[in-house]
Amino acid sequence: MTGETAGQGRAALVSGDVEFDADDAALFRAIGRTGSVARAAEALGRSRARALTRLETLEAGFGAGVERQRGGNDGGGSRLTEEATAVLARFSRLQAAISATATVPETVLRGTVTAVDGELATLSTGVGPVQGRHDGASPGATLQARIGADAVTLLAPAADPAPDATSARNRRSGTVSSVDRGETVATVRVDVDGTTFRPLVTAESADRLELSPGRAVVLTWKATATPLVPVIGGPRNPPDRS
Repeated sequence: MTGETAGQGRAALVSGDVEFDADDAALFRAIGRTGSVARAAEALGRSRARALTRLETLEAGFGAGVERQRGGNDGGGSRLTEEATAVLARFSRLQAAISATATVPETVLRGTVTAVDGELATLSTGVGPVQGRHDGASPGATLQARIGADAVTLLAPAADPAPDATSARNRRSGTVSSVDRGETVATVRVDVDGTTFRPLVTAESADRLELSPGRAVVLTWKATATPLVPVIGGPRNPPDRS
């Protein structure tokens, strides 16, 4: 069983190993307003080089983001492509849907730290080893891994990339037990060895993955998006009441 508590919603679109989040949406919007990558970066307090590097990363997952005319001290003019406008619209719909919900569920797993590597630690849990961010953890410590529903990516088993091809260090196979569809977002219940995960996916992704009870899926989530925190009272594994 698993405990599910409430956490603040975080909207993100995922394509392969590339995430498009609120910071990226702000960059796209600033480019649209200013007509320049340099001016957009300045307005956001970022360097032009950093903005250009991020745009290259996003293009690898979501297609060309801007059309640039090089020249001049400010790097020339830029405008959003149709692909970028469509991605921004998708993100805005997802963000609005999540914002309309005060909280999103978290899956909470309790376990023992087995290894520490820099800012990351490995926790032995009921669903196997889970990696996450820690703050001064040491081997043998008992901690909780808090996995936000909006941090989990669902994949079809055939699309599951090799472990060394993605930065998502945590991956589990599971079976869909239910799908609660909204207008733009679906909450999916996935059983993983008796533990319920509840990832949030766009309605578009739910249709593409043909999600329905009994469907085999793969869940992935990043260690850097998984805080490992001290256990604060309560039963070892709170029941799933939602």
